[in-house]
Amino acid sequence: MRDPQLSFLETLDGTGTASRVTVPDGALETGRTRLWVTAIVFALSFLIVAGRLIDLTVFTDGALSAAARSGPAPAAVASRADIVDRNGVILATSLPTASLYADPGDVPDPEQTVTRLAAVLPGLDRRRALARLRSSASFVWLHRNLTPKQQHAVNRLGLPGLQFKRSERRTYPHGRAAAHVLGLTDVDGRGIAGVERFFDRMLTGGGAPVRLSIDLRVQSLLHRELAAAVDATSAGGAAGVVLDARTGEVLAMASLPDFDPNRPAETPPASRFNRATKGVYEMGSTFKLFTTAMALDSGTVSLTDGYDARQPIRVSRFTIADFHAKKRWLSVPEILVHSSNIGAAKMALDVGAETQQDYLRRLGLMSAAHVELPEVAAPLTPSRWREVNTMTVAFGHGIAVTPLQVAAATASVVNGGVHRPATIIRQPDGVVPAGVQVLTADTSRTMRGLMRLVVTHGTGRNADVAGYRVGGKTGTAEKQVGGGYSGDALVSSFVGAFPIEAPRYVVLVVLDEPTGTEETGGRATGGWVAAPVVGRIVSRLGPLVGLAPDPAPAPGGGKARLASYAPDGGAAREWPVAFE
Repeated sequence: MRDPQLSFLETLDGTGTASRVTVPDGALETGRTRLWVTAIVFALSFLIVAGRLIDLTVFTDGALSAAARSGPAPAAVASRADIVDRNGVILATSLPTASLYADPGDVPDPEQTVTRLAAVLPGLDRRRALARLRSSASFVWLHRNLTPKQQHAVNRLGLPGLQFKRSERRTYPHGRAAAHVLGLTDVDGRGIAGVERFFDRMLTGGGAPVRLSIDLRVQSLLHRELAAAVDATSAGGAAGVVLDARTGEVLAMASLPDFDPNRPAETPPASRFNRATKGVYEMGSTFKLFTTAMALDSGTVSLTDGYDARQPIRVSRFTIADFHAKKRWLSVPEILVHSSNIGAAKMALDVGAETQQDYLRRLGLMSAAHVELPEVAAPLTPSRWREVNTMTVAFGHGIAVTPLQVAAATASVVNGGVHRPATIIRQPDGVVPAGVQVLTADTSRTMRGLMRLVVTHGTGRNADVAGYRVGGKTGTAEKQVGGGYSGDALVSSFVGAFPIEAPRYVVLVVLDEPTGTEETGGRATGGWVAAPVVGRIVSRLGPLVGLAPDPAPAPGGGKARLASYAPDGGAAREWPVAFE
């Protein structure tokens, strides 16, 4: 009988003779099991690979095929924090993008590669790209910050040796509106100007947005009115500031010409110059505000005092004369209202050089502004403060400061006499930064009344606005050209505050080398070209910030204190000079 533990298989040997091979039944079953296990493992592996391929080709964006060819994915780029305005509106943000690079050693045909790339990347610098692909370097950039559409187009070319690196592109949704405040970044995302540079460390690596004091609505209004004024007067440039008189917050600041931070390569270097904080100008008669304030505050003069303005003053080779000459005795209010250089110079002499410098220093006009921007210039002051300097500085010549400094100093004059440095960082609601008392509250009230008189009776009439009581001061200064002053090159300005009985905002407009128009009768002084711009800004700014116009404002302001004096040496007259 056959052994039940054996199985017999018939085989043929090499001669065709059948032979019998005996195999144990247990070994056969073991072999079958191993075959099944191996088959299952291969089937599972195949299913995993097939599933992954389906995921890559069907459910994932086709752009990943380029990443698959480019090797290991680069590390994720840290996002740069946003910059927002005081209301949370985004002013600057970062968007994900891709940049094209290559290892020249992996590119077999540089010329053909560049030709095909140029067909889908119109901005590609063909000569530079070809030079880089022919270099011996192991890494070269070919095109930075591609759009998704451009990346897809390059990917479809299937060119060997090209790879993408994930990165970010800084974007400014509102273009030119706040260009000089925001600044810009370089291609590697580092801040190189404006807020982007000043707060570069804080912005790098993400985190909470940097909230500015800028109000985009007010910024757009200021930018639009400045641009219209430049066009109308053919000015070479302009600067403007809107300041919160109570807190020192800058609600708007613009400089023209400007630039689009989204297109830095197209920006002429001159357009990046911030005239509001970097430009220093002799600001002309706006300085009479500070001269009058220091004279009243120091007790040097009273409202009933005055000076003889009949004849020009001759000092050495200089002659100080009045542009709007009255050729008579002028009271202190009239010196400001009619913008008398002669009266201001004599008033400053009585104040004295030392006291004059002390007040200017406390008003922030003798050192650079401490605003949070890298583009800040220090004022130009006389190296030796002689008698003639004391007189010329009184009416804004012989000293050059930035427009932002004039706006901040004017806020100090009207807000109760407290100087607070200008800031572009939003202050918490209800918080008023600490300041320095530089004028008495009574002097500030008196100055507000005098500034209103400038608009109602003096050189600032074109800044008057129905429904809002504006007070301010005009300024016109001849520019230095070739070692002397040119009557054809002016810096024309107006600085105003409103509502003048309790100022909320200070508005300054400066036009650089404007020309007269038919509407101004050919005149290009501050009262004719800058004051109307401030008036238009006020008329639009008031409703924008919730200040309803008064349909019937009282003449000269609200409840006013009157002063009596005899401007012509004859009968006394009364004008409102301070608001209660």
